[in-house]
Amino acid sequence: MSDVIEIFKEITKVPRCSGEHQPFITYIQNFAQQHGYVCLIDSSFNILCKKEHSSAKLCLQNHYDIVCLIDGTIPEIIEEEGFLKAKNSTLGADNGIGCAYMLSLMKQGFDCEYLFTSDEEIGLIGANAVDFELQANYMLNIDSEEEGEICIGCAGGVDIFAAFTNKRIISNENHLKLYEIQLNNLPGGHSGVNIDQERPNALKLMAKTIKECGGKLLDINGGERINSIPANVKAIIATNQIPISSHENMEIVKIEGESEHLSVYHDNVINFIYAFANGVRGYDKELHVVLTSINMAIIKTSVDALKIELSARSMDNDELKRIKDETISMLEHYGFEVTTNGKYPAWKPQINEFTEKVLETYKKHVPAASLEAIHAGLECALFQDKFPHIKVASIGPNIFNPHSKAERVELKSVENVYKILLEIVESVK
Repeated sequence: MSDVIEIFKEITKVPRCSGEHQPFITYIQNFAQQHGYVCLIDSSFNILCKKEHSSAKLCLQNHYDIVCLIDGTIPEIIEEEGFLKAKNSTLGADNGIGCAYMLSLMKQGFDCEYLFTSDEEIGLIGANAVDFELQANYMLNIDSEEEGEICIGCAGGVDIFAAFTNKRIISNENHLKLYEIQLNNLPGGHSGVNIDQERPNALKLMAKTIKECGGKLLDINGGERINSIPANVKAIIATNQIPISSHENMEIVKIEGESEHLSVYHDNVINFIYAFANGVRGYDKELHVVLTSINMAIIKTSVDALKIELSARSMDNDELKRIKDETISMLEHYGFEVTTNGKYPAWKPQINEFTEKVLETYKKHVPAASLEAIHAGLECALFQDKFPHIKVASIGPNIFNPHSKAERVELKSVENVYKILLEIVESVK
């Protein structure tokens, strides 16, 4: 047995929610010093560890941040029936397991470049801004989530941000009643990995209930992360019809009393959410892979604006541009101001001597192993673009339902992939 699980449990105690950097940086600096590695930090809080006079041919890469449904959460790990999961939170196996693999190899003194990137879960921010020069010819990312699949391509993506400021005070001459509506504990999940599984979107369900009772929107907040299918939402509306629940988890409570005036958003907000075609926009039936999708992830109201965040993905850069432009046009038609950010390119699949070596090694342990492309975004796309001389592949153990409270990682798979990883590292050195 390797020490990967024990290392994972140890680093899980270190705060690593996206946007929080220093606790893990301090941990890695101490770890690197203890095991004889130089530790470099760049301006975007990426971490590179390597031997002082390194001749590394292989770079191992993972992001160190985790999705926290509630900021500041440190997962409480539970072991059950051959899996690790967390009590009422995400587990952080994505990508704590990958980091634990790297730390285990560092303990053994392997001469590799070990690159820990920041803030992957909120837009691949660290990978977009890496300052380091890498000398390795090969990169193995360990952020994939299905044993037996060697990823050599992924979707590109872009985040879309829309703001709506048309809120006005109206006279409540029709004696509209106020209702508080909550929808909680939907399955959620990764907006790339799980987008084709028909998981309910909390924002779409809320819009359906409001639209069908002719509700006026006073306040709404929902969604967790821009790369997650929203699991929770809460709204306050005014209507003269009794709202009808659109999901068994929805709670509708009438607010007693009546206001003479109401501060409401224009109907265009709910009209847009209700009309928007959320989910899969293109699917390859032969390859069984989503080609293009878009997820409405977050909606927030503040004193002066309502904001919506969406995440678009495509295996084709031209299609990514098309869905981005189409969504922007639709948002602007409904009166939103729109910006975009977090764009990363599609990673076009390539078969080369490194991917062949990884496949050959993998097949010794898993004969059915195969080269695959996925609809989720991986930092590999950015590194392939930034360092065209580096050959890239991605592997990982079985991680189920990342970005949700149902996240779990299979212990046997963690050990299986570690054996494969160790053999790859040995062969490349």
